[in-house]
Amino acid sequence: MARLVNSIFFTFLYISLIYTLSPFVNATTSQSDIQVLVAIKTLIDPFSITADSFLNSWDFNVDPCETTGASFLGILCTVPDQVDTNATSRIMEIDLEGDGLEGFLTSSIGNLTELVTLNLGRNKFRGPVPESITNLRKLTSLQLYENFFSGSLVDDIGVLSKLENLDVSNNRLSGSIPSSIMSLRSLTRLDLSNNEFTGKIPQLNGLWQLSSFDISNNQIYGNLPQFPLKIKTISLSHNLLSGHITPVHKLRHLNTLDLSDNRFSGGINKGIFRLTELSHVNVSVNRFTVFEVVEFSDKKSQLHTLDVHANRLHGHLPVNLVTYPNLTEINLGHNLFSGEIPSEYWSRLRFSWRSLNLEYNNLEGSVPRELNRTSEGVQGNFGHNCLICPKGLQLCNGQRTASECHGGDLN
Repeated sequence: MARLVNSIFFTFLYISLIYTLSPFVNATTSQSDIQVLVAIKTLIDPFSITADSFLNSWDFNVDPCETTGASFLGILCTVPDQVDTNATSRIMEIDLEGDGLEGFLTSSIGNLTELVTLNLGRNKFRGPVPESITNLRKLTSLQLYENFFSGSLVDDIGVLSKLENLDVSNNRLSGSIPSSIMSLRSLTRLDLSNNEFTGKIPQLNGLWQLSSFDISNNQIYGNLPQFPLKIKTISLSHNLLSGHITPVHKLRHLNTLDLSDNRFSGGINKGIFRLTELSHVNVSVNRFTVFEVVEFSDKKSQLHTLDVHANRLHGHLPVNLVTYPNLTEINLGHNLFSGEIPSEYWSRLRFSWRSLNLEYNNLEGSVPRELNRTSEGVQGNFGHNCLICPKGLQLCNGQRTASECHGGDLN
């Protein structure tokens, strides 16, 4: 409580001092922009402004845009028109990333109409994202990640037509994703992860330049939307999404796909494996029942990591996995696979596969004795199956008992 009282006292003292000094500054910077900088600093708890933070260098005895020393770090300005003698410098970039600042973002931020970049990431801002942020029509990068912003994302954010990078991840934002996001035609990166968003994902195919989309760790439900064809990264893990995943089959430039911990069903089928640029696939912890792996013989796949664990996949293990030349990490555990492990797997474990998880399935048959000599450096788990393993092979530890293996359904 004493700290809070002191903070309020010093804040009001600081406000009075700033507004006393600022009229005497012979500034080439727009006075309205200076007032916004003053407002930003006065809404920050002074006890959170450390000696080495950029905000500590904001000295309103000097001109923000004219200083060349250690004052007003984190600020970039426009260069005024030399022909127009009345022209003033304007603030075009604010970067206070990682300063550990505690406080609120002033609604007057919307008066910085020449602002191109606003980066307040990795601080402790709280409260809502001001509606006035929609006045920043020249903004290309808005980064508010790793703060404590709450409330909904600004409904009219779609008016920021020049926005290329929008990152509000790791906050406490809630409500639905504004449908106006569809108007952000210049957007290349959209990160809404680790918030409390609900509702459905709006159709994204109109964001034709979007390369990366991350909405993991929210409470989003419904089916997959239509994605732009240029997209490379899709991260939707830890939500309530359902239905089939066929919308991703036509995304030829897709590199990373993470749909883990949702409620998707149906098949992980050939359409996924025909995407030659796809490197990392994680569709674990869902309700898939079918697993179809196309053979790669004439085209080179970039697939490196495949994780399908904790689904309801049945049938035999897919032999065609061995035709993927760059594949090194495979997790097929916690499913309903049965039959023997394909003999083709053993040669891959000797030469290229570095991780193979098959635990908690219904697999049977013998594991070759020579695997004991070649498994050094290989990670994984074959446990909780009905395999006959060579003595000392740690990958095989913890097999089911004979009675469990002959007692019917094992899962």
